[in-house]
Amino acid sequence: MNPALTTLPSTDPAQILRFRDRQYSAELLATALLHYDFFSWLGLNAGASSDLISKHFGFIARPLDVLLTLCRASGLVTTDAAGGHHLTAHAQEHLVKGSPWYLGPYYAPVKDTPIVKGFLSVLTTGKPGNWQAKSDAKDWHESMLDPEFARSFTDLMNCRGMIFGQFLAKAIKPLLGDRCHLLDVGGGSGIYSSTMVAAHPQLSATVLEQSPVDAIVKKEIARHGLESRVKVATGDMFKVTWPETDIILLSNVLHDWDLPEVRALLVKAAETLKPGGLLIIHDAFIQDGKTGPMAVAEYSALLMNITQGKCYSPAEYGAVLREVGFEPGSYQDTIGDRGFMTAVRR
Repeated sequence: MNPALTTLPSTDPAQILRFRDRQYSAELLATALLHYDFFSWLGLNAGASSDLISKHFGFIARPLDVLLTLCRASGLVTTDAAGGHHLTAHAQEHLVKGSPWYLGPYYAPVKDTPIVKGFLSVLTTGKPGNWQAKSDAKDWHESMLDPEFARSFTDLMNCRGMIFGQFLAKAIKPLLGDRCHLLDVGGGSGIYSSTMVAAHPQLSATVLEQSPVDAIVKKEIARHGLESRVKVATGDMFKVTWPETDIILLSNVLHDWDLPEVRALLVKAAETLKPGGLLIIHDAFIQDGKTGPMAVAEYSALLMNITQGKCYSPAEYGAVLREVGFEPGSYQDTIGDRGFMTAVRR
């Protein structure tokens, strides 16, 4: 077994990850500021609801939620108990046209960048933009069907997973009980399955992935020397019957999808697990009040642009989990602005 699977770093990589994770947040703010004059409008329409904002600007619910979450986390907008949105003094001074301290011109150089153009489409259609805003690229979900892209993206996720997976494996130990098989749905390179079985001798695992990622998983599992403990099942997670198991892991999966798809995956989890089975959702989580953390609000802007999803809160997941037959547990931080919540099948 690869010894790196059980070797924890002595430092938190959060700040290094944040440079990458916030890549799209400035462009989302520029889109709202320069193309829609969103803050001037909200200043004149204090207390406007999300529905009114959507109707006025033509914004779709998912990207509007991401924009408002980023604005709250940045101290630009507050939301009252009735769901009305208000500018803060900070936004009134610096983001409203006519203010002597208006900073719109400072964002002008990014007004027409490819990422901003992507946001203009995403805000009004809800459909993801092209990967990294490249004119010749498909959206992320389509791109993953290309073997070369799948390999490079899996490498990208794998380097984080070597750290995230070990911290998750350590934190989940008290909740495993006598459960012995992990189903890693949409498991990418299989790094989370690998770190979980490396940390817990009673576990074996199956990674469910579509082609061509499944071939990458098999090579990675062999590289770690875990062929006898981690198997690979091939299929579209939305279409195939999931293999029988008593633990399901959804790591960095649900954030790629809008709520209907999130619910569909949680229904499949409920159908797969017997009563007492454990579901683990590992991800970057927005706080229930959707006021932060800032790093996750920024990351959500990236996800909103390139995927069909965003970062969700424990409360959002919890509401769906209860509907489909789970009893949700509490959220726990791990490392790098990530964490997990669990749910037990009723």
